[in-house]
Amino acid sequence: MTLPQVRRFIAPEPNESFQEIAARALPHEETAAAVEKLKRWNLHIFLRRPAGQLLGSDVVFVEPP
Repeated sequence: MTLPQVRRFIAPEPNESFQEIAARALPHEETAAAVEKLKRWNLHIFLRRPAGQLLGSDVVFVEPP
Protein backbone atom coordinates (compact mmCIF):
# COMPACT_ATOMS: atom_id res chain seq x y z
CA MET A 1 0.00 0.00 0.00
CA THR A 2 1.32 3.45 -0.87
CA LEU A 3 0.39 6.64 0.89
CA PRO A 4 -1.11 9.49 -1.11
CA GLN A 5 1.03 12.51 -1.87
CA VAL A 6 0.70 15.34 0.63
CA ARG A 7 -0.18 18.84 -0.56
CA ARG A 8 2.15 21.69 0.34
CA PHE A 9 0.76 23.99 2.99
CA ILE A 10 1.78 26.84 5.25
CA ALA A 11 0.50 28.35 8.48
CA PRO A 12 -0.38 32.04 8.58
CA GLU A 13 1.87 34.39 10.51
CA PRO A 14 0.23 36.63 13.16
CA ASN A 15 -1.96 39.29 11.51
CA GLU A 16 -1.00 38.09 8.01
CA SER A 17 -3.50 38.78 5.21
CA PHE A 18 -4.30 36.56 2.25
CA GLN A 19 -2.45 39.02 0.02
CA GLU A 20 0.67 38.60 2.15
CA ILE A 21 0.30 34.82 2.16
CA ALA A 22 -0.11 34.87 -1.64
CA ALA A 23 3.06 36.94 -2.03
CA ARG A 24 4.98 34.60 0.29
CA ALA A 25 3.66 31.29 -1.05
CA LEU A 26 3.38 32.13 -4.76
CA PRO A 27 6.01 34.84 -5.33
CA HIS A 28 6.13 34.47 -9.12
CA GLU A 29 2.39 35.08 -9.55
CA GLU A 30 0.52 38.35 -9.73
CA THR A 31 -0.98 38.96 -6.28
CA ALA A 32 -4.62 39.06 -7.38
CA ALA A 33 -4.27 35.82 -9.37
CA ALA A 34 -2.43 34.14 -6.49
CA VAL A 35 -5.16 35.15 -4.02
CA GLU A 36 -7.83 33.68 -6.32
CA LYS A 37 -5.92 30.39 -6.49
CA LEU A 38 -5.60 30.30 -2.70
CA LYS A 39 -9.33 30.92 -2.37
CA ARG A 40 -10.12 27.95 -4.64
CA TRP A 41 -7.68 25.68 -2.80
CA ASN A 42 -8.83 26.72 0.70
CA LEU A 43 -12.62 26.69 0.68
CA HIS A 44 -12.58 25.62 4.34
CA ILE A 45 -11.35 29.14 5.20
CA PHE A 46 -13.77 31.01 2.95
CA LEU A 47 -16.87 29.10 4.09
CA ARG A 48 -16.54 30.33 7.67
CA ARG A 49 -17.95 33.58 9.00
CA PRO A 50 -16.50 36.10 8.49
CA ALA A 51 -15.29 34.71 5.18
CA GLY A 52 -11.54 34.58 4.80
CA GLN A 53 -10.72 35.25 8.45
CA LEU A 54 -7.40 33.59 9.18
CA LEU A 55 -6.73 31.80 12.44
CA GLY A 56 -3.31 30.86 13.76
CA SER A 57 -4.32 27.20 13.62
CA ASP A 58 -5.29 27.30 9.93
CA VAL A 59 -3.69 25.13 7.32
CA VAL A 60 -3.40 27.13 4.09
CA PHE A 61 -2.84 24.91 1.06
CA VAL A 62 -0.48 26.45 -1.50
CA GLU A 63 -1.01 23.95 -4.30
CA PRO A 64 -4.08 22.38 -5.89
CA PRO A 65 -5.56 19.07 -4.74
